[in-house]
Amino acid sequence: MTRGAVAALFAALLVSAPAAAAPASCPVSGQAVTLAAPLPHVTESLASGDPLRIVAIGSSSTAGAGASASDHSYPARLSHHLTQSLPGLDITVLNKGVNGEIGTDMLKRFQRDVLEQDADLVIWQVAANSVLRNADPATAEAVIRDGVRLLKAAGLDVVLMDLQYAPAMLDKPGHDEMQARIARVAAEEGVGLFHRFALMRQWVQARQAAMADLVGPDGIHHNDFGYDCIARALAASIQDAAGLRPVGHASLHRP
Repeated sequence: MTRGAVAALFAALLVSAPAAAAPASCPVSGQAVTLAAPLPHVTESLASGDPLRIVAIGSSSTAGAGASASDHSYPARLSHHLTQSLPGLDITVLNKGVNGEIGTDMLKRFQRDVLEQDADLVIWQVAANSVLRNADPATAEAVIRDGVRLLKAAGLDVVLMDLQYAPAMLDKPGHDEMQARIARVAAEEGVGLFHRFALMRQWVQARQAAMADLVGPDGIHHNDFGYDCIARALAASIQDAAGLRPVGHASLHRP
């Protein structure tokens, strides 16, 4: 897809979507952020007060493409929100995102960037570039399943993060199939699934945020506010899955 086509789709979505209320917000509710799988290692670490180590691995939307600075990437903001919610605990979130990668690239890094990091939880943002490049979805699913099984065999809690609800992604006819395949792997392998796509769509369709509040001008990557929204919801998901407290209905407001 050309840069001009992305810009045109982005403009069309902004015109067709209902106007967002001011200021934009991204509410966090229990149903929306449920991972549908327990996180036993996270639960044990938090209950005992032991250090919690999280590895965020993925491509550009993990690395932080589109953010104004590295401390506005979603892993950095996840660390902030967890630390704010769980004061006094030692929480580390490692950003192992690399721009442009697909699942096979990430698998090659698992030993160094995940298994050797002594993590309790791995958040794997996957398949976005496979969809954008029109890759075979069955092959992408097989890679995700192999990766999840490797991580589980290593004794790690696993959460898959699905696609972003963004103009360039919506332009790809394969995005729905890939969403279904990611969800199937999560369900069949018994790991968590963070519904990034559904959350973003809910915020936009409910007029709580416009697409431009969450996605930068390239039509695919989050901006600072979008990354913060994702991180806030993910922090609530992790706490909910760990059984610490019910997820509330707080929301982040754009200044």
